[in-house]
Amino acid sequence: MFFRTLIVTAVAAISFASTAHAQVVDFSKYPDFSGQWKRPDGVGIQWDQSKPLGKQQAPLTPEYQARYEANLKDQALGGQGDDTTGQCIPHGMPRVMTIVYPMEIVIMPKTTYILTDYTVPRRIFTDGRDWPKEVEPTFNGLSIGKWVDPDANGRFSTLEVETRGFKSPRTYEASGIRLHDDGKTVIKERIYIDKANKDVLIDEITTTDNALTRPWSVTKRYVRETSPNIVWHFNDCAENNQHVYIGKESYFVTADGFLMPVKKGQQPPDLRYFGEARK
Repeated sequence: MFFRTLIVTAVAAISFASTAHAQVVDFSKYPDFSGQWKRPDGVGIQWDQSKPLGKQQAPLTPEYQARYEANLKDQALGGQGDDTTGQCIPHGMPRVMTIVYPMEIVIMPKTTYILTDYTVPRRIFTDGRDWPKEVEPTFNGLSIGKWVDPDANGRFSTLEVETRGFKSPRTYEASGIRLHDDGKTVIKERIYIDKANKDVLIDEITTTDNALTRPWSVTKRYVRETSPNIVWHFNDCAENNQHVYIGKESYFVTADGFLMPVKKGQQPPDLRYFGEARK
């Protein structure tokens, strides 16, 4: 919420800057991405919106297919598998574009901001910069984009983006489809308004990753909330999070404050350093 307020303040500062120092920006040449964007009715938090959660048929290498199946078995027993949401690790790219909570897109001349109230903000730099020799790995990666005018009508309609420079772990969805641990993922996007409906936003996403046998392309659609009473909900992952991770094991804290297992037959954590306290 603070970040959204900061962006609005920055826009106001540009608008009301003195004539001597102001940069005149023609926002009419950019598409209208304003408002609140949600997942379409009937679409859940799966990666490919055309396939059910957990039945994505991802083109995984044998190694990562085996890891995915092991992750599913762990989840079936009550564990978290490879889905690190319970640890409050950011979803990162490309999963952030599933928008669990609604999304806002703020277009500025040199940067486009993608904001939600569930994940860390995303910046897409459109200032013409080149790729640096080294990129500090982050969960969202470094996104460099450019506005294009494919219809040659003098107005931008499409934002083309490439994102690199990742840290792990990252997954596509809650079923635990994992991206490669090497962080060498390259994600390309084309973001634009549907010509048939100005209240539908399309994001064509292609992921090239060493855990895949080929690039994986999906098309995500979002619908604009047209109600005049838009509500934004802030969600802090750490608030009321009952999941506890000790070593490689996950446990759960009950409402009365006791640690409990999440899997049948799960052993309690090693209490060797509590020996003195028990005497």
